[in-house]
Amino acid sequence: MNEDYQQRIDRVIQYIEDNLSHPINLERLAEVSNFSKYHFARIFTHTVGISPVSFVNLKRLERSIDYLTKTDKTILEISALCGFDSISTFNTAFKKHFNLTPRAVRDDLKDSNILRQVSKKQEEFSSPLRYDQSEKKSFMRRVWDMNITIKELPAYEVAYFRHVGSYMETYRAWQKLGAFSAQHKLYPPEQHFIGISLDDPSSVDEYACRYDACITIPPEFDREGHEEVQFKTLPGGLFALYQFYDTIDKFGIIYQSLFGQWLPNSEYDADDRPCLEFSMNDPAQDPERKAKIDLYIPIRKRAEA
Repeated sequence: MNEDYQQRIDRVIQYIEDNLSHPINLERLAEVSNFSKYHFARIFTHTVGISPVSFVNLKRLERSIDYLTKTDKTILEISALCGFDSISTFNTAFKKHFNLTPRAVRDDLKDSNILRQVSKKQEEFSSPLRYDQSEKKSFMRRVWDMNITIKELPAYEVAYFRHVGSYMETYRAWQKLGAFSAQHKLYPPEQHFIGISLDDPSSVDEYACRYDACITIPPEFDREGHEEVQFKTLPGGLFALYQFYDTIDKFGIIYQSLFGQWLPNSEYDADDRPCLEFSMNDPAQDPERKAKIDLYIPIRKRAEA
């Protein structure tokens, strides 16, 4: 992993550990890291191994064990000191992680079984959640270099339908878009079908994830009188292109690999623009039911340290 990239992740982790008793939000963590606010959660998740929200909660629970076993502070005080917004939130998170209540740990400190259970969970937490710090494998790097192209894209004017919910149900937005594009004779190759996954499902509840199914529109397209569809401009700029051709269930792995492996070892940072998923075929018409997607990751040249 690029040394500067690693230092920025370390900076975020140190900030979290220093501020566990205070509210911690993703925007502030992105500022500390100097990563794109738009892509910070995805970068953190795919390099550390868990989402920033989960990492913060686990660090708070780890801190709470120290207070429970080494001080006489009340559970209410410990809850506040560890940054939980209420004692009920603390109790729920603690029980879910340790399969014990804070009260059980406090009341049974001499119970070897309880202490062993807590210790085992702490060991699991302390084992490397973080990114692989070993030397990058030259073979994998060569593979990435062969499959990723740096390209400049123009801005696109698009019409789109938004889906909010599971990414497994984005076909609902595509069905609406398909009817709209047929009605207005908007077809490839003159126009492009583009998907935009606006949220990282590892950091956002599955049913709150936003997805836009887009079709580019020509300059002369009349936008009046289309209440069923929305319009916007997708900003152009520098992108890293990965050409995906496989079953759609494997598409999430590509995101993980790009943000967790390729990007940290490249000379680029993710930029504050959405990733663009150009749909190059209809999987239903493919003989192997595979999706062909040109995935564009927005990037900017990494500043010299």
